[in-house]
Amino acid sequence: MNQPSAGSGDDAGLRAGAAVTDLTPEGAVFLFGYPHVPRLSTGVHDRLQCSALYLECAGGRAVFLANDLIFVGRKLAGEVRRRIAAEAGVPEEAVMITATHTHSGPVTVDYVSNAADPVVPRTDRAYLRLVGERMVAAAVAAVRAAVPAEAGLAVSWADGVGTNRHDPAGPADPEVPVLMVRARTGGRPIACMVAYAMHPTVLHEDSTLISGDFPHFTRAFLQGGVLPGDCPVLFHSGASGNQSPRHIARANTFAEARRLGENLGRAIAAVVPGIAFSSALPVSATRRFLDLEPRRFPSPEEAVAAERVARARFEELRAAGAPRQTVRTAECDWFGAEETAELSRAALDGRLAEALRKCVPAEVQVIAIGPWRFVGWPGEFFVEYAVEVRLRVPSAFVLTMANGELQGYIVTPEAEARGVYEATNAVFGPENGPRFVETTLALLEGRG
Repeated sequence: MNQPSAGSGDDAGLRAGAAVTDLTPEGAVFLFGYPHVPRLSTGVHDRLQCSALYLECAGGRAVFLANDLIFVGRKLAGEVRRRIAAEAGVPEEAVMITATHTHSGPVTVDYVSNAADPVVPRTDRAYLRLVGERMVAAAVAAVRAAVPAEAGLAVSWADGVGTNRHDPAGPADPEVPVLMVRARTGGRPIACMVAYAMHPTVLHEDSTLISGDFPHFTRAFLQGGVLPGDCPVLFHSGASGNQSPRHIARANTFAEARRLGENLGRAIAAVVPGIAFSSALPVSATRRFLDLEPRRFPSPEEAVAAERVARARFEELRAAGAPRQTVRTAECDWFGAEETAELSRAALDGRLAEALRKCVPAEVQVIAIGPWRFVGWPGEFFVEYAVEVRLRVPSAFVLTMANGELQGYIVTPEAEARGVYEATNAVFGPENGPRFVETTLALLEGRG
């Protein structure tokens, strides 16, 4: 296929284009994200999207692809990036592919920790092929749509959507980068790109409709008046490993997902009028890879004993009528203990080693747009690591679930010591978090 042409000399400065394709599966599918529930979809509340943004300036080119999926696996991301490089001329290292992490969409990655759960099916390879085709199509369409453009960024502050899920007063990142891109002539909005560190888990296992959860309602709010209805809104997940709506949501309903999504939408809308635009925004990309240290697992016997303790605590709290949030946290801790038991068995029979090989080396990616830096990390990270990056480089924003996944979380040493769900679900140890931070800072600061 012929590559879309780059801008001519008459179009000096930023050029940009955007496009959207549909990722909604056909028919009934298993909705992935909550264990032990045979949760087949009974319909579609809102269609899953792949939103693409292409940027080009000063000889540099980049594509962002934001997808309403729970994960985008490393293999699929690699295949899509190679095809975009071949068909659109954008280097692989300059393509960032993220997942919003909705828990109301299909299985897209086979998790070794779910192997003992009889209700979770294997990934549908035909659906993954469809997803890959449509991601590539969106990227190519965005490149072909490029026009002379200008962009600006503001940082909003979003309260009232969620908190740290273990401690409502604990570490969090309520800041929301808002990148607006518009045509240089006439000012028509081309795209809006945002990132927010919060699990999209307002909807729970009793919801059987396909949905993007609260990010869908944020997008709909913005397209309902702040932006034209056809203006793509790219939603990326920040470091949300320990962030959730659990202590804010009044119920696990679509009405509540709308309320929280619109709260975020209003926070974003508040900063849009003050954005200062420029067309002199050089685009560049770089990346590095690092090996990761696997987590050390207990014996299967020890893990099963710990699972029994976690389950007993959950059942005691539920029987005692403890607060809903406390019961849910204990239930998740039981799930994590159960997953540790499966992972300990997988560590002995070789399945874990095979799964780890598909995740490493892990990629750290940085795409620069003028003074701003968008950092891509695979997998689910505790927010403390992204906050550390921002403290050192305030113009940098960490986007997670980028270009792959890590079969679980990257937690802090404190979380591992407490034995919380995310730590017992993890396959890589907490010592990897500081290594991601240091590798990222080296890229941002231009160190070898």
